[in-house]
Amino acid sequence: MLRPCATLLLFAWIAGTTNLLFPQSSESALQYSEQGQKALAEGRYADAEQAFEQLARLEPGIAEVHANLGLIYFQERKFDLAVPALRRALKLKPSLSKTDALLAMSLSEIGHFKEALPGLERGMRASSDPEIKRMCGLQLERVYTGLQRDSDAVKVALELNRLYPNDPEVLYHNGKIVGNFAFLTMQKLGQVAPNSVWRHQAAAEAYESQGAYTSAIGEYREVLKLDPRRPGVHYRLGRTLLSRSHQMNSTEDAAKAEEEFQQELELDPANANAAYEVGEARRKAGQFEDAQHLFERAVNAHPDFEEAQVGLAAALIALHKPADALPHAQKAVELRADDEAAWYRLVQVHRALGNTAEQQEALAKFNLLHQKAQHRDEIGPASSADEVTKQEVDSNAAP
Repeated sequence: MLRPCATLLLFAWIAGTTNLLFPQSSESALQYSEQGQKALAEGRYADAEQAFEQLARLEPGIAEVHANLGLIYFQERKFDLAVPALRRALKLKPSLSKTDALLAMSLSEIGHFKEALPGLERGMRASSDPEIKRMCGLQLERVYTGLQRDSDAVKVALELNRLYPNDPEVLYHNGKIVGNFAFLTMQKLGQVAPNSVWRHQAAAEAYESQGAYTSAIGEYREVLKLDPRRPGVHYRLGRTLLSRSHQMNSTEDAAKAEEEFQQELELDPANANAAYEVGEARRKAGQFEDAQHLFERAVNAHPDFEEAQVGLAAALIALHKPADALPHAQKAVELRADDEAAWYRLVQVHRALGNTAEQQEALAKFNLLHQKAQHRDEIGPASSADEVTKQEVDSNAAP
């Protein structure tokens, strides 16, 4: 779990002062010290181990010698040997705070979590060295998990995220910690309330995220049996039906999805996502006036709803209202400058209005984005967890 660069920081701290502590007459000790530190600097840990083992026999009362030896064992992953060496160093000189942290990490590595815990907590809480704090934090996650103190492990993960937001090792371990905690929480939910609306909704959302749409649909329907007026569930059921309709090319599922969106709007007239989805279904069916009203309902509720702005512009273009469509297409590209569908609509609007210069400028931007989109398609489609249906460029028309 410890990175080599972090270990080198400890080498630099412990080594270097050892020579000053030897008696002038101890030539053998000085020789082993020089050999050991040179081997450390060159990364020859086996040679360093031999030198410091000899040094420890000659100078058993010098704390730094045992600290160096414990550090070498740690680097070689000989944690069972590192522990006694580090304990000896601390007995001789309790003020070696970094050695205390290293001992705690060694204890963690051999599974002695209860013994490791106090030292790791001290290291993360009190160390002024950011690398020691980081290493103690990562080991602390491991210890709390091993002691089944999962909520404490999550607290450490959140603190490490704050302190080291771009550290890949921290991000990797934190992802595992948080994911494990989420799994255990959902598992407990299934144990304490197996027939509850919450358990069925959690299962539905999990199935949906995995692409198991049929199972998700069944779970969402169980939720509605228990709570027919539960906000957001008709919408999620509609989205899942829509996803399955694309997967299986099913017009029946698409029609059922629209019904679910409409039911969501009856329960919650302010649900802009549901209004948008019904509007998009009507637009694709050529019912442009209905689509216009539904898109307007969505953007009036949420003016920064970019997909709805693009959809409204498309409906108004189809109704031969380019002047009305213009502010919506402009708003869309302002909200998301990398959306080729928004630029596509803006090109259409400017062309209909006779704005040649503006049309050419928007067309250049669209062509650039369209080329990038085609390149992405060649690489392979990206996975998506979109909350609403994305607006697309019409496949049968040029801008």
